[in-house]
Amino acid sequence: MSLKTITHMVMAAIFGGAVTAFATQQYSSHGNHIKPVLRGDSASEMGQSAFAAIAEIVHILESNPNTDWSKVNIPALRNHLVNMNDLTLRARVERTVDNNSVTFIVTGQGSTLDAIKVMVPAHAKELEKMADWSASATLQTNGAKLRVQPVSENKKYKVLGLGFFGLMATGSHHQLHHLGMATGQMTH
Repeated sequence: MSLKTITHMVMAAIFGGAVTAFATQQYSSHGNHIKPVLRGDSASEMGQSAFAAIAEIVHILESNPNTDWSKVNIPALRNHLVNMNDLTLRARVERTVDNNSVTFIVTGQGSTLDAIKVMVPAHAKELEKMADWSASATLQTNGAKLRVQPVSENKKYKVLGLGFFGLMATGSHHQLHHLGMATGQMTH
């Protein structure tokens, strides 16, 4: 399956769900009030976010008649989502700023440390592909260091505003990455 095909499938799943939820609404008029009447099959909230991410990928896989189920690995995706959770909720971050860069020292213990050592270098590579800055990561005994060098003063304010966690969420590679992990085509 090509990256273009995967991209189209992810976008259809993301935006298609919103369109479907809207399109399946019916409207009833009672007096001067117009309100949506939702069918039982139009709920769009999946509940817990990791479950929703897995459900989104499962939906994409089930919608594709060419899915090679022998390569599907939802447990790998689930493990990645656990890493994302550990990093986001348990990592400690210290920030230093100089004239040319912003550095984030990210530390943790146990599974959080494991998540930091896997995810920070991988996301630094994704950040490096963006035009607003250059980025690099180095591993340390208790975590990792993410160094971001913005291309302008305005972009420096963007880095400061986003902070470490905003930078980790920046870019549109996450959904494709999740699909790639679930289909055995990519890892961190």
